[in-house]
Amino acid sequence: MDTQTVSPQNFEERIIWYSITFTYGFYLIGGLYVLAPVVGWVLLGYLGRRLWSQDDDTPERLRVRIPAGVWIWVIAMLVMLVALIIGHIDWELGLGKTVKSTIGWAKGWALMAVFPLIGCLNIRPEIIYRAASIVCLHTLILMPFLYAAYLLGLPQDLYISPIQHVGGPGPEFFMVSLYNVDYEGVARWFLFAPWAPALGFVANVYLLFALQEKERKWFWIGILGCIVMVLICKSRLALVVMALIPLAGWALSRLTQTRILLMAGAGSLIAGMAAPFLIRLLDDLAAGFRAARVDSSRVRETLGRIALDRWQGEAPVWGHGIVERGPHLVEYMPIGSHHTWYGLLFVKGAVGFVALAVPLLWSFVELLLKAQTSQTAKTGLGMVMLLFLYTFGENLEILAYLFWPGLVLIGIAHREALKNPLPR
Repeated sequence: MDTQTVSPQNFEERIIWYSITFTYGFYLIGGLYVLAPVVGWVLLGYLGRRLWSQDDDTPERLRVRIPAGVWIWVIAMLVMLVALIIGHIDWELGLGKTVKSTIGWAKGWALMAVFPLIGCLNIRPEIIYRAASIVCLHTLILMPFLYAAYLLGLPQDLYISPIQHVGGPGPEFFMVSLYNVDYEGVARWFLFAPWAPALGFVANVYLLFALQEKERKWFWIGILGCIVMVLICKSRLALVVMALIPLAGWALSRLTQTRILLMAGAGSLIAGMAAPFLIRLLDDLAAGFRAARVDSSRVRETLGRIALDRWQGEAPVWGHGIVERGPHLVEYMPIGSHHTWYGLLFVKGAVGFVALAVPLLWSFVELLLKAQTSQTAKTGLGMVMLLFLYTFGENLEILAYLFWPGLVLIGIAHREALKNPLPR
């Protein structure tokens, strides 16, 4: 499949295509954080118009249908909004903060439902796969120059885009940088992400797409670009996920094959016999993982303990309503940051926790079944597993503006019909 055959053919595909392929262009003007909500809500309005105008005479290929799995995401994210409002009422935060937080919801958690809805439009997954590989090509072209900037000692940060005045979580979301040297003196690159591990997150999303590329040239460009992004960001979680997700996706999409079941049975038997050794090995790996960046691990663990203690003691059901800065002990980082589940418990309580757990579980089960016969569902399943793993290392809400193509793919995967994987 060449570049000529993979090109946008309708309004929704053109919006998706140019929004992804012009990633670095939008980054240079500081517009990425604003782009995703604009694209999401504009295409949602277009989806609503299509639903309103379709009737019995609408051709089958132009019909829009929203599957149950996508509705689950919509309901769950509306529950997030309810938890937010009740949390503000409980803590008497006032109308101003409630409105501000609602706008934040529209740019964060709401996108977790908006983009799967957009996936119900007539969007081919190949458009997303190729667009992601083009971003990987741009990365490979830029990296020699960015590395040279580090070697030459050029300024790390170039400028903060004036678009930051539109509103956002912080200046790092609008900063244009050549490279970064962290507090341990290690050079890391963020590229178009706000921090290094976020780049690793996006790289793993794009890796799922690159693995589905039909044309070998773009397949290898995508794979190489993703590997480079993971290596330059120096994220421990990204390295683990890069190896784990493709392997897990390969195995889970072949559960109806006898050889896979036999391998799983043999593996379970061996694992049971070697359990003491494996437990020690996992403990050693976990210790090494923490020791790789001791200060970072300490801050993450402390933030989690503070979030849990305050959630249990102060706001177990609806949460605190807003994010709060932590003490000097955690370098004043927001309580519950670096961990989606702790952040949800602190801000939105048990209700928010369940509102994310339910759609993730639903999508995993549904796409696991569909992945036995569908490559698109296999990619969607990989995206769901990726989201779950990154809930333990990032705040999904704040990064939805970067991984939104994967959310669109989840919506496309839910559109797939469930077929019998067994021969008749």
